[in-house]
Amino acid sequence: MDQQIQIFDTTLRDGEQVPGCKLNTKEKLALALQLEELGVDIIEAGFPISSPGDFESVQAISRVIKKATVCGLTRAVQKDIEVAAQALKYAVRPRIHTGIGTSDFHIKAKFNTTQEAILERAIQAVKWARNFTDDVEFFAEDAGRTDNEYLARIVEAVIAAGASVVNIPDTTGYCLPYQYGEKIAYLMNHVPNMDKAILSCHCHNDLGLATANSISGVINGARQIECTINGLGERAGNTSLEEVVMIIQQHKHLGLYTNIKTQMLNPLSREVSDIMRMPVQPNKAIVGANAFSHSSGIHQDGFLKDAQTYEIINPEQVGAEGSKIVLTARSGRSALAYRFQKLGYEFNRNDIDHLYQAFVKIADSKKEVVESDLRAMAEAHVPENAIA
Repeated sequence: MDQQIQIFDTTLRDGEQVPGCKLNTKEKLALALQLEELGVDIIEAGFPISSPGDFESVQAISRVIKKATVCGLTRAVQKDIEVAAQALKYAVRPRIHTGIGTSDFHIKAKFNTTQEAILERAIQAVKWARNFTDDVEFFAEDAGRTDNEYLARIVEAVIAAGASVVNIPDTTGYCLPYQYGEKIAYLMNHVPNMDKAILSCHCHNDLGLATANSISGVINGARQIECTINGLGERAGNTSLEEVVMIIQQHKHLGLYTNIKTQMLNPLSREVSDIMRMPVQPNKAIVGANAFSHSSGIHQDGFLKDAQTYEIINPEQVGAEGSKIVLTARSGRSALAYRFQKLGYEFNRNDIDHLYQAFVKIADSKKEVVESDLRAMAEAHVPENAIA
């Protein structure tokens, strides 16, 4: 039987940490409602103690979200946890997300303390959070660079203290997919009480491996992925929600599924891009402007014979406008004929051969041959055969 992967969206928290992407409460509220409609399981609404505005946003989101869990981030500090609990008090399903750095880099350089002291602080933070809710998630910051044996001790201890989810962040995006997968597998096999909680992947994209690492994590036993729309996030960004969701959907042999309504992916991507004033790169998987565009003549010919030769996802499946045949100097006769047909012109093979010579000249002089160029070519060269 297929197993569900919980989708934990942190667009409103980690995604908002991108310079220039700060959201006000009204914008956060609008996006939170869209995320709930999308089918996200957990919405990380913010970091309540960080500012009065963030507190207000988390509280406002808590009041309106009915189906999804609403989560607030904290440090392993009692005041943080109390403030988060206050912000979440109206939530139907509140979650407190608390944690601390566990790698030697964090223990020595950031906290100037010991592994044992960090272990105690981790346990204490979970116990404080459990005073307010049964749904507590613990994050072991920089778990990607944390020794596996020590990490297993931390995970066992926080589960014993009451954590229902344990987040294994690759905070610096350092891990290779096999390393991250092995880390999750190690925890699944070496933490005695692992059956009492679920492991979560929170991967950063510093080396471009966030999606690959998250998928490696769920293949090895994690059951939650923390991600953002368009892969927004600190530095190079977070795991991209649309990418992991579609990988899971395409690779059914993994025996996994999510509750995401994939037809909303492209419209919501554009909305997030507009509200956060952060353009989506054209070659971005799933939601980029070129994700379903074909400009090479060989690709166009194959696509026109059978879309599956060059598209593994139907554009409508992810709410995209449809496949595009883009005419450039690399395009061939089949693509040219297709585009003329789309404009209402019916040309035979001889007509296309004739038109193709004119097309190549135009294509060599500009980056893309557009509709107005095609109409001008059709009227100038063989107007008697056109029925537009």
